[in-house]
Amino acid sequence: MKRLIHVLLFFLLVQVVYGQQAKYVFYFIGDGMGVNQVNGAEMYQGELDGRIGVEPLLFSRFPVASMASTFSATNSVTDSSAAGTALSTGEKTYNGAIGVDMDKAPLMTIAERAKKAGRRVGVTTSVSVDHATPAAFYAHQPDRNMYYEIGLDLIAAGFDFYAGGGFLKPETRADGTEAPHLFPIFEEAGYTIARGYEDYKAKSGSSDKMILIQKEGAPTHSIPYAIDREEGDLTLAQITESAVSFLTKNNKKRFFLMVEGGKIDWSCHNNDAATTLKEVVDMDEAVKVAYEFYKKYPKETLIVVTADHETGGMSLGTGRYEMKLSSLEYQQSSLEILSASITDLRKAHNNQVSWEQIKELLGEKMGFWKQLPISWEQEKKLRDEYENSFVKNKQEFVESLYSRTEPLAACAKNVMSEIARVGWTSGGHSAGYVPVYAIGAGANLFMGTMDNTDIPKRIAKAAGY
Repeated sequence: MKRLIHVLLFFLLVQVVYGQQAKYVFYFIGDGMGVNQVNGAEMYQGELDGRIGVEPLLFSRFPVASMASTFSATNSVTDSSAAGTALSTGEKTYNGAIGVDMDKAPLMTIAERAKKAGRRVGVTTSVSVDHATPAAFYAHQPDRNMYYEIGLDLIAAGFDFYAGGGFLKPETRADGTEAPHLFPIFEEAGYTIARGYEDYKAKSGSSDKMILIQKEGAPTHSIPYAIDREEGDLTLAQITESAVSFLTKNNKKRFFLMVEGGKIDWSCHNNDAATTLKEVVDMDEAVKVAYEFYKKYPKETLIVVTADHETGGMSLGTGRYEMKLSSLEYQQSSLEILSASITDLRKAHNNQVSWEQIKELLGEKMGFWKQLPISWEQEKKLRDEYENSFVKNKQEFVESLYSRTEPLAACAKNVMSEIARVGWTSGGHSAGYVPVYAIGAGANLFMGTMDNTDIPKRIAKAAGY
């Protein structure tokens, strides 16, 4: 009788532990999203409400909030591939590595562990599917720039759902030689390629494995910034919705889904404050999709939100004891689109563009002189750059990691940061802590300061991989 009681207690304990495991895991990574990017987005929303303070994002209200260090094995300042590998495998590696250790040997990722444990798996992003962070969850290559080879690893991983802007080099190997196009290879491996949200909805029901990318003819490097979005553009929230519906169709239980807000990093490389804060808010919209799922299965769902590193050394305040983040509301396009508009104006008028035409454009795109008064010093900066670019024809384009922009556009962006009182220390990454937020099954594991390598290990513990 005593033996029977012990056996029953054992099975009861197993059921309790099993019931506490996370059957559904959402792993959100805001690329480049440091503490100030989050706080800035919340203060921006607060100012739009006409008050001083914060209007919290959904994910910042999660019951567990902490922070993580981000250094790589080779430098205190990590790149996205080493950080992505740390977040996917729980191991440090060198900058530039994708899913491999210091000896370039493959490391098992949390996504691969989930697949091995019988979960359905999705890897999604707002940038290209073969970019550093998503690649670190399914690929194993010594160099993040081996885009074609990373694409082939997608097939080897065999995950159920991939999504992003597209693929950067689907016909070119790392050594520059021409290669068979990846898309027929994907299809031969059983993947259905959906181009856009509507195409996904039409094809998802009859597909076993899916790759969702932008519509035919759209850029392959990423989906548009939230600030530039037009009707019909693919969004990160739609990508998240599609992933959830695909991973749970036919009453399939248990999944792992990684979602990257990749363009926070890009706009921070550009030191583009308005675009950055709106990208953070936009990733929160994707988190809301996960949260709606969590509300249905609160005891079985884990949502973790973090970042791979901070980008730009963003500061909230530039010396004077004031902020004007609400000014950023009047910026109507990203730095890249503003630059393209200036280039188009230049071409349309054979470089014979008047200062009044420039003022009209900047008024429309940035709110200068219209909604936003600017100082004499700020107008002089813009006028001097106009003189260099259009009168003296000294067009020294401004380079950042992901863009090459008209000097006048860069100047206008800098003026906007001055008005909003946002500072930047660089156009690259910094070594600052990044935030960690969690809710749901196993969220208590994410209390206390940690290293980025701890995060996948704690997810694996929560999910029982």
